[in-house]
Order: sequence, then structure tokens, then C-alpha cells
Amino acid sequence: MAPGSGSADGTGGMWADVAPDASRRLLLAAVDSFADLGYHGTSTRQIAAAAGMSAGALYVHYRTKADLLFQIALTVHESVLAELEGAVGGVEGHAARVRALMYAFARWHARHHRAARVIQNELGALDAAHARRIAAIRRRVRALVREEVRAGAQAGAFDVADIEGTARAMSSLAIDVCRWYRPEGPRSPEEIGALTAHLSLRMLGARPLPS
Repeated sequence: MAPGSGSADGTGGMWADVAPDASRRLLLAAVDSFADLGYHGTSTRQIAAAAGMSAGALYVHYRTKADLLFQIALTVHESVLAELEGAVGGVEGHAARVRALMYAFARWHARHHRAARVIQNELGALDAAHARRIAAIRRRVRALVREEVRAGAQAGAFDVADIEGTARAMSSLAIDVCRWYRPEGPRSPEEIGALTAHLSLRMLGARPLPS
């Protein structure tokens, strides 16, 4: 793969707004390096080499390896949030909205499994200020799922005794896709999204929707 052509999970589009091109290439190289070697096992020299750049050139764009990790985390979380908000836009009906939401949530984590897995594994390496910014976005993502469950339960569309716990379980089901998904596996991201949506509706006691 040519430097900067997109990471191994096809996430090039997620980084399209990162400029200049050298910054984007470094982020993509960092995703792949962190995925293969771990954050603490990767040096800035290795990242720069993977991007086809000199070690010194990296510091023109990012002050530290920690800044690279934060930019990856920020891009990933903003992408997830935008994906979920877009998934339910204009969708009517509580079950249909949950199906659209959870389909998008799981499909995103399959399509972008390497970047997502890096963040799930390396969140603890963020400094306190960066961690707070990411935590704020994560709360918004959790709230999207929770409020869809709450709205459906209040309307009588779902049979849920524990709204918070059920919403967390649904989110975990989608997020954990990044830990086990492999492109060469038997299911496509779309199939995984559909299965996750189906299982989520079963958890909510919702009536089956037409396919």
C-alpha cells in the first residue's frame, strides 16, 4: 500500500478533511502502526517511515506521538457521532429508528475496525485534557442510543426494565465488532449491521420489522 493511500480497513474517507496531505498520511500511518504494534510499541520514527517521510518531518505537523493519538481519537469519535446522527435523520417509528441506528453503529465499527480497535485499546494513553474532550463525545454517542431506547419504552413500543443497562449492552454489541471483525471473514459490514440491529430489537422486545 502506498503511503497515505488509506489504512488497511479502508478508512481513507474518514480522514478526507485532514490537511495538508502530509498530516493525513501521518495519521493513516499511525493508525496502522498502532494497530500492529500498539501505541507504546510504536516510535515516531516508525510512523514517519511508514508515511514515507523523515522523522523530523513528523514534528512539523504533530508535536508528539500523543498528539497523533488524540487526532486519531477525535476523528474516529466525530465520525461515529456523525454516522449515527445521520442514520436516524428522517426515520419514523421507534423500532425503525433503533434498527437504523444500530445498523449504522455496527457497520461503522466493521468498516473502520482497525482505527476503532486502536482507540478502544489505547484510550488510556490520552492525557487528561485530551481524554476529557473524547469523553464528552462518547457521552453524546451513548446518549443517542439511550434516548432512542427511552423514547420507545415510554411510548410502549419496547419492553425494557433497565433503560440505561440495555442501552449500554446495545452499544457494546456494536462497538465490540471492531475487536473481532476481519475483512476475510464470512460476514460483510452490512450483514453485521443487520444482525446487530436485529439482536438489539430482540433485546428491546420490539415487534419484528419487515425487511
